[in-house]
Amino acid sequence: MFDKSEKAFPAKKNGLFLAHCAISPMQQQAKEAAQGFLEAMADGGIRGLPPYFKLLPRFHQKCARLFRTDSTNISSIHNTAEGMCLIANGYPFQPGDEIISYIHEFPSNHYPWRLQEKRGVKVVLLGDHDPLGSLSGTLSPRGWSMEELEMKVSSKTRIIALSHVQFTSGYTADLKKLGLFCKERNIDLVIDGAQSVGCLPLYPEEYNVAAVAVSSWKWLMGPFGAGLLYTSAEFRDKIEVTMVGSASMQQGLEYLDHTWNPHVDGRKFEYSTLSWEHLAALNGLLDAVFLRYSMEDIRMEVLRLQDVFLRYLDPDLFVPLLFPDVHRSGILAIIPKMNAQKLVENVGQRGIVATVRSEYIRIAPHFYLGDEDMKRAAECFNREAEKK
Repeated sequence: MFDKSEKAFPAKKNGLFLAHCAISPMQQQAKEAAQGFLEAMADGGIRGLPPYFKLLPRFHQKCARLFRTDSTNISSIHNTAEGMCLIANGYPFQPGDEIISYIHEFPSNHYPWRLQEKRGVKVVLLGDHDPLGSLSGTLSPRGWSMEELEMKVSSKTRIIALSHVQFTSGYTADLKKLGLFCKERNIDLVIDGAQSVGCLPLYPEEYNVAAVAVSSWKWLMGPFGAGLLYTSAEFRDKIEVTMVGSASMQQGLEYLDHTWNPHVDGRKFEYSTLSWEHLAALNGLLDAVFLRYSMEDIRMEVLRLQDVFLRYLDPDLFVPLLFPDVHRSGILAIIPKMNAQKLVENVGQRGIVATVRSEYIRIAPHFYLGDEDMKRAAECFNREAEKK
């Protein structure tokens, strides 16, 4: 069913890439689309660009299909941090309001909220929780607990800001449960989707998610320095614009008309010139992959490949974090009996790319890899871990 060819995924020619939670190789159609724009730009500047001016509305439409929403709820951004800052800085906080997050969030979903402390807002951090009691001796992050979140929510809680998937352990939030909890209490749920979108289904309106910010160079296999933002219409109405420019206003190209008339749809956050080669790449990518296959099928294949890897991994040499199915993600964290960084360097010399966070080795295969790839990777890790 899936196209797993080297033609579509040329990085397969250069080794085995198991680090889609980091910076992924760009998919071929995305690369070609970006090159097409850059060639038109080089050949004639504005003369060759009119055919590309439809890229932005098409991007809105295609991302809307990915999220099962309306195109008016989509914005093009440069990275997750930009999306979080646009939201956090524009949110109508009052002194004494509270934000709940997790102590081990990625910085892009931490510092924008900490910045609000200057406005008298309190950031309440959930502690680490180990749902795998047998591994409780480790110092590495696991995830947060719904029980602690329920205890820490108060009448002053305005936003819960969490990652769909935690970047260290791979622990995945149950968004259906969390979204229902927020809906019942009129709390805005803001999600960092950088480690899930492109690997796991994420449908904001079905889960009562107010906003999702995503970087495109991880599981989406897109360009480095591009991303997307989802905001619901109700939530977007709350947000004051804090970044403005030539693209902010509804009068568009009438640059001498300085009427204050900002967009109210997703273009509200597209304040100035975008990276058009990135838009070209993402449009090509969505057509080639993420609107071609269902996110449910992609998730199933990624988890199946992880299971193949685990089948061949020596349990005497590695301890994997095996979360319940609802909390699984594209990141399989394993703890080796030897130094993790050294082990990753050793397998890297044999063409296998993985990454380390804390004491974890993160195994993050995408759907285009095969069973033999996962077997070869596990056997390579076993051999290197056995060496003295």
